[in-house]
Amino acid sequence: MDFINAIILGLVQGLTEFLPVSSSAHIAIVGQFLGTGADPGAQFTAITQIGTELAVVIFFWHDIVRIIGQWARSLSGRVPRNDPDARMGWLIIIGSLPIVILGLLFQDQIETVLRNLWITATMLIVFGILLGIADYVGAKKRKLKDLTYPDGVVYGFAQSLALVPGVSRSGGTITLGLFMGYERRAAARYAFLLAIPAVLGSGFYQVYKSIAKPCIDGAVGCKPEIFGAFETLVATVVAFVVALFVIGLFMNYISKRSFLPFVIYRIVLGTAVFVLLATNVINA
Repeated sequence: MDFINAIILGLVQGLTEFLPVSSSAHIAIVGQFLGTGADPGAQFTAITQIGTELAVVIFFWHDIVRIIGQWARSLSGRVPRNDPDARMGWLIIIGSLPIVILGLLFQDQIETVLRNLWITATMLIVFGILLGIADYVGAKKRKLKDLTYPDGVVYGFAQSLALVPGVSRSGGTITLGLFMGYERRAAARYAFLLAIPAVLGSGFYQVYKSIAKPCIDGAVGCKPEIFGAFETLVATVVAFVVALFVIGLFMNYISKRSFLPFVIYRIVLGTAVFVLLATNVINA
């Protein structure tokens, strides 16, 4: 049964990672209705996100290779430091710092109390409303070439909000980008590139923890993972395959349409979770 549940959660992860609806919220909610009857946990979520981020790497492969190459050449002066791709390299580094620092400082809270579904439902609704406002009032005129270093830092803090399930990594950063006047596609593109170091770093760190510091049932302060290594690997592979299809569809969609369907969906889902919690159908 765990094998089937892992496939289901892998599908959920792949479908929701790039949409501004919070994949971690969906993993926590769907986990309540599977045979596990509980949130699969921060470790499972972080590791399966490796699969979705590998999909981003493949989708943006040429951009990533070009950015890394130009950034490295700028260090030796072979290209100007204001080269657009070299600047993007620095912007990704700078924008990644907030989530790394905050993730390490508040690791225990992120893996425990912040995964409470009351908080998750609240974040789904609040940041859904904020996304709708940003999409409505944002100028949508600025392009990636207009991205400044201060903007990169602010983007980074917006991404760090995704440490709280329900906010959404893409949703938080895209919302901030829209408020700052960036085009929908530009805001999403930088959000996806910015997520690569943070998500891969977090995922592989959790892999290291699972190997170096396995959780033994009964140990003080230790909550064993619901899924074993094999099931987690299966979910990660499924998430990767699904995400390859979703990311292209999403980028094409936002080039022509608004985020309104995602706003409505977040509000409806958050409200439904409140009702389910209040009636004790699921546990917080």
